[in-house]
Amino acid sequence: MSLLRERLRHFRFVRKLVYAIVGMISYPGLTIVNRLKISGTEHLRKLPKQNVLFVSNHQTYFADVITFLHIFCAVKWGKKDRLGLPYYLLNPFTNVYYVAAEETMRATWVSRLFTMAGALTVKRTWSSGSQEVRRGLDPSDTRKIFRALSDSWVITFPQGTTKAFAPGRKGTANIIKQNKPIVVPVVIGGFWRAFNKKGLKFKKRGVPLSVTFKDPLVIDYEAPAEKILEQVMDAIEQSKKYMLLGAHHWRADRQTDRREVATQRGADIGPV
Repeated sequence: MSLLRERLRHFRFVRKLVYAIVGMISYPGLTIVNRLKISGTEHLRKLPKQNVLFVSNHQTYFADVITFLHIFCAVKWGKKDRLGLPYYLLNPFTNVYYVAAEETMRATWVSRLFTMAGALTVKRTWSSGSQEVRRGLDPSDTRKIFRALSDSWVITFPQGTTKAFAPGRKGTANIIKQNKPIVVPVVIGGFWRAFNKKGLKFKKRGVPLSVTFKDPLVIDYEAPAEKILEQVMDAIEQSKKYMLLGAHHWRADRQTDRREVATQRGADIGPV
């Protein structure tokens, strides 16, 4: 069955059908239940059709990627910094793949379905009891990404985890050094508040969601991998210099949540 899914995801018609199904289901959660703000889509219009690598911070397993696919489809239909009505799902942009952990994509029928939307599954991490063990990319997984870059766009999350300010993986820098792609940094926000970890259920409604596409990076491809990774992590605002600012925002968010809960309880109890 996994071999069949692997073959099916290379058929454009199958991917368009999956995009349409997933897109229609997810659209209300991004634009009605929550409030999506997009910026920087002008940087997408001049990109070539191949060898483009999007690097982003990561907050949920699926909602992040689904939102990117919505945006790419909307831009294809001439939208700028907005989704508008989802008629773009009639002929979606499918020339894009995304890197995802193999274990995650095999977990449920929903994830197995979404694999056919262009997942490049990699065996990058696995759990041993309560402890996560990390290793580098398998050579076959690296080849998958190289082949995808040769004729498409690829989305990757250098941290490989939804934990904020986790260190980046050197594998991303090595891919950049070897393929010399155009690297577009993306910064997302709000998804961890709006959705659960998988990104398929709501934790909170009315949350401002943000997706910001930045200028493509100017990279010295001959620089050491560590230097390139440092540049990437800074661009997606997950480097050490952003850590304290991030902690400040988390504290403010928690205080806001507590105030909202207290207000709601007061409303439920009524005047004494």
